[in-house]
Amino acid sequence: MTSSLDTLTFLLSRRSRPLRTLAPPAPTEAELMPILTAGLRVPDHGKLEPWRLLVLTRPALERLADLAEARARQLGDEERIAKGRSQFEQSHLAVVVVASPKPDAGIPEVEQLLSAGCVCLSLLNAATASGWGACWLTGWTSHDRGFVEAAYELAPGESVAGIIHIGSETREPPERPRPDVAALTRWITG
Repeated sequence: MTSSLDTLTFLLSRRSRPLRTLAPPAPTEAELMPILTAGLRVPDHGKLEPWRLLVLTRPALERLADLAEARARQLGDEERIAKGRSQFEQSHLAVVVVASPKPDAGIPEVEQLLSAGCVCLSLLNAATASGWGACWLTGWTSHDRGFVEAAYELAPGESVAGIIHIGSETREPPERPRPDVAALTRWITG
């Protein structure tokens, strides 16, 4: 058995960084490529690649902040304006993970959606392991069909699995309570 204690130590101490604590600079295209490459090394039954990535730079994020505000106004929901704008206004670089399930009799859609979720976590871990701060967010804009179709040109059947925001850390986040493994685990021995 081969072990990597450095990797396990990283995973045991990994923490997302709140978006408000991320600042420029964000990774360059060259710095982002290994993160994206590592992010796509996830379980993918049937090698369907049921996901795709959209990299959002500052000009795109500014456009999406305006689009989120316009969509919230269209919906008549004033409370959503600030939430919709802030995710895009505060970010300096983001990777949208689009779940794009493929028709396949042998691989259920739920497995394909879980694979897209794995891409989100894998990107988050790869960015953090590369020395960047990162967080995985969604929010109403990720689930509003009118917004995602206009913002990301999603095809029918596609959805946003997550948005991974990446930037430079400005401060260490506080530790938070973690799950009680013993309370959440049942051993079946026979």
